[in-house]
Amino acid sequence: MDSNKKRILIIVSTAAVLIIALAFAVFYYVRKADQKDAEVAEITEQMKFEKEQVTKEYSNLNSEFEGYSPNIKNDSIVKLLQDQKVKVGQLLNELRMTSATNAKRIAQLKSELKSVRLVMIQYVNQIDSLNSANKTLKTENVAVHKKYKEATETVQQLSKEKESLNQVVTRASILEITNFGMTPLNSKGKKTGWFSQTATLQFTYTIGKNVTAQPGEKTIYLRITRPDGEVLTKSPNNVFPFENKDIAYSATKYIEYTGEAKNDVIYWKVGEILPKGMYRAELFADGYRIGSFTFTFEK
Repeated sequence: MDSNKKRILIIVSTAAVLIIALAFAVFYYVRKADQKDAEVAEITEQMKFEKEQVTKEYSNLNSEFEGYSPNIKNDSIVKLLQDQKVKVGQLLNELRMTSATNAKRIAQLKSELKSVRLVMIQYVNQIDSLNSANKTLKTENVAVHKKYKEATETVQQLSKEKESLNQVVTRASILEITNFGMTPLNSKGKKTGWFSQTATLQFTYTIGKNVTAQPGEKTIYLRITRPDGEVLTKSPNNVFPFENKDIAYSATKYIEYTGEAKNDVIYWKVGEILPKGMYRAELFADGYRIGSFTFTFEK
C-alpha cells in the first residue's frame, strides 16, 4: 500500500473515531439533559403538590376559625380569633398567587401557618377552659336553684302548716254556745204564753268551757231578725264589725270570761208591735257567730 492510501485510511479512521466519539458525546449530553428535565419536572411537581397541601391546610384552618366563632361568648377571644382569621385569609390569598416554583416563599408561608396554628391551639384551650368553667357554673347554678326551690317549697309548706295550725287554733279558740233559748216575759217579768202580752224577750245561753280562748272581758252581741228580714234595733248606729262589714245588732252584754263554762242571759225590751211569724236569734263574739236558733210568735 502506497503512502497516499495509508494517509487516506488514517484520516478516514480518525474521522470515524471522532464521529463515533462525537455521537457518544451528543447522546450523553442529550440523555443528561433529559434526566435534568425529568428532575426539574419532578421537583416542580413536588413543589406544586407542596403548595396544594399548604393551601389546603390554610383553607381548613380558616374553616376551623369559622366553626369556633359563633359558639364563643367572650368578646375578647372573639376579637383575637377574628384577627387571626383575617391573617389566615391574607396568607391564603398570597399563597394562591405565589408560583409553585417559589420554594422559599412557600416554605415561609408554611412556617407562618404553623405559628398561626399554635396561636389557635392556645385560643381553643382558653375556649375549652371557659366552656368547662361555664359548665361548672351552670351545674352549680342548677344545684343552687334546686336547693333554693327546695328551701322555698319547705318555707311554703311550713307556712301552709302554720296557717293550717293557726286556723285550727283559731277555730279552737272560738266560743261555743249551748242551751240557747228564748222565753217571752210579760210586763211583770213573768213567763207568758200570749204574744200580745209579751213585754220582754229573755235569751238564755251557756258559753262552753274553752281553755284555748283568750280570757278577759268580751262583748256579746244579740241580733234578732224579724220574719220580714228586718233586724230589731234601738238605733241605726247600733252596729258591729262582722266579715268585713258593719251589721246591726239588737242588744249587747259585757261579760268576764275565764275559760270556764258560763251561763248568761240577755234581754230585749219590746217597744213595737212584733209581726207574727218566725224569728231568728244570733249571738256574736270576737268577730264570730257563736250560736243561733229560730223561734215563732203565733198567738
